[in-house]
Amino acid sequence: MKIGIFGGSFNPPHKMHKKIALDLIKNNYVDKIIFVPTGNKYKYKTNLLSDEIRFKMLTLMCADNKNLEVSDYELKDEVVYTYETLDYFKNKYKDDDIYFICGTDNLSYIDKWKNGLDVLANNKLLVVKRSTDSINDLLVKFKDYKDNIIVTNILENEISSTKVRREIKRGNINNIESYVEKEVFNYIVDNKLYLK
Repeated sequence: MKIGIFGGSFNPPHKMHKKIALDLIKNNYVDKIIFVPTGNKYKYKTNLLSDEIRFKMLTLMCADNKNLEVSDYELKDEVVYTYETLDYFKNKYKDDDIYFICGTDNLSYIDKWKNGLDVLANNKLLVVKRSTDSINDLLVKFKDYKDNIIVTNILENEISSTKVRREIKRGNINNIESYVEKEVFNYIVDNKLYLK
C-alpha cells in the first residue's frame, strides 16, 4: 500500500486540505492519507488552537472517508520534527511505501529544516504546486534529490487557514461555509472558535 503523510497545523483544516488528499488518492499517487497535525510546541506557529481542538476538527473532516486518517503522533509535550515523524511511519508500516506530502512553498526551504536534507535523501516527496512558486527552480536547487521528488498534477487553490480565521475575526462567519466541511463549520460555530 502507498501511504501519504500530510503534515500541517490545520488551524483550521479546510476543504482544500481534503481535496488535495482525495485528488492524490484518485490519481493513484497513494492509497491512503494520514493527516498529522503539528503540536503546540512548534515554535514557528504562535496562534495555534489546542492540539485537542485541531485534532477533533481533522477527525470530523475525515470521518466520511475510510482512506483518510488522523494521527496524534506529533501532539506531544516536545517538538517533533518531520524526519522523526517519517521514520515513525516507515517503522510502523514496514511493508508499505511512505510518501511525504508537501507544497512547493515548504519544499523551497526544506534545507533549513532540522535534518531537512536527510528528509529529501531518505523519503519520497509528493509535491503539490502552489500557483506562486516555480517548481523548475526548486528542481534545480535540489537536483541531487530529484529522484525522490515527485511533482504531482495536483494544484492548490487559494483557500487557506489564514483566510478562514480572518473572515471569522471580521465577523463574517457565514463566509467560511464554503471553505470548510459542514461538520467543521458547525464545530467552529458551536465552540466560538477564532473569535479572540
